[in-house]
Amino acid sequence: MATARAPALAARAPSEREHRTLLEGCGLLDRSERGKLALTGAGAVEFLNGQVTNELLTLAPGEGRYAAFLTPKGKMLGDLRVLALGAEGAAPPGEAAPPGSGSEPAVRELLLDTERTALQALFDMIRRYKIGYEAQLHKRTLERGLLSLIGPQAASVAGAHTLADAEHANAGVAIDGIAALAVRTDIGIDLICDAADTHALGETLRARGAEAVSEVAAECLRVERGRPRYGIDLDDTVIPQEAGLNERAVSFTKGCYVGQETVARLFYKGKPNRHLRGLRSGEPLATGQQMLLGERAVGRVGSAAVSPTLGPIALALVRREAEPGSVLAVQDSGASAEVLELPFAAG
Repeated sequence: MATARAPALAARAPSEREHRTLLEGCGLLDRSERGKLALTGAGAVEFLNGQVTNELLTLAPGEGRYAAFLTPKGKMLGDLRVLALGAEGAAPPGEAAPPGSGSEPAVRELLLDTERTALQALFDMIRRYKIGYEAQLHKRTLERGLLSLIGPQAASVAGAHTLADAEHANAGVAIDGIAALAVRTDIGIDLICDAADTHALGETLRARGAEAVSEVAAECLRVERGRPRYGIDLDDTVIPQEAGLNERAVSFTKGCYVGQETVARLFYKGKPNRHLRGLRSGEPLATGQQMLLGERAVGRVGSAAVSPTLGPIALALVRREAEPGSVLAVQDSGASAEVLELPFAAG
């Protein structure tokens, strides 16, 4: 049974000030509700590497990977960010790092960050299949806060100038005495802290120049950048390649993992029936609306936004015959939308 998609919700527009803050300054958004787990133990990396789509065996402390976990038929049960924490420089918030034991510090914890809608499936998968591995599973959702700094000034506000530029790079920081894990994102810096410190950390970041922004503003920027979100654009009917995730989330040189056969066969020998595309319309679109090419249904609207610079836009998984440049009708609304390549170009 497919994961329930979000109900049809008409897109809202962020304020121009919020949008400008995210593009030119530093916005602050509390995302502590995201699902968070941790894996520890000598077998943690080996175990998880056999369950997810990306290569983890080469992870060093302070690095991270984006990955998906799949059904045996290659359909997505969820996606996640895997952060490798080590003995030096990446201690969990509020915990002292043990002294290093060698020139090559080992990964001592994998911190897993996922959409809340995928958390239970991730928890169940780990609990079910880790038998026989030296790996311990820990719940972190309620124990850890997560504050996102979004915009070109994020590293400056976080005091994370020395953090590696690679997405998912992470390191322990202290911000006015508050311990946190700084994580590089595609649009800024995430700060993971003890839940009890979340409010104080947020106040400190605002004092440093971060401006609180709404979820609407952050989602608008995500749509503009063409990044799909599990539970809205992605569900358990989607193969990673359909959503354009191969480059970010899939290794084709690693060992076996659940769902690998389907993913590899599609990559080497097939063509996906659907592609993640952008939609641009003259009026706001709503998540869940069905799109038609002629009389044929070719997909549904996923994440929708009203961009201050681009107008009404959306992401959608559409059948391959709905090529860029096609004009699709929005069923039962009289509206239409042009199909575009992603990411959206500024207009």
